[in-house]
Amino acid sequence: MKARIPKHREFIITFAEDYDKRDECWEKLQKILKDYEAEGKSIYTKTFIEDNEDKVKALQAEYEFEYKIEEK
Repeated sequence: MKARIPKHREFIITFAEDYDKRDECWEKLQKILKDYEAEGKSIYTKTFIEDNEDKVKALQAEYEFEYKIEEK
């Protein structure tokens, strides 16, 4: 799954198209965006990626690791 947010930067979480937790992962990514905006910040600020990198890396670790286990 690729989420281009803002348009010039990407968050990438890799798993198969038929992975059954894609929607769950997408919802968590959307929550990161909503929480950031709730703080009064725009996702288009220059620091958006850096401000949320730890949260996205946690999602990547959670879903990519889980997928690798299921794949074996």
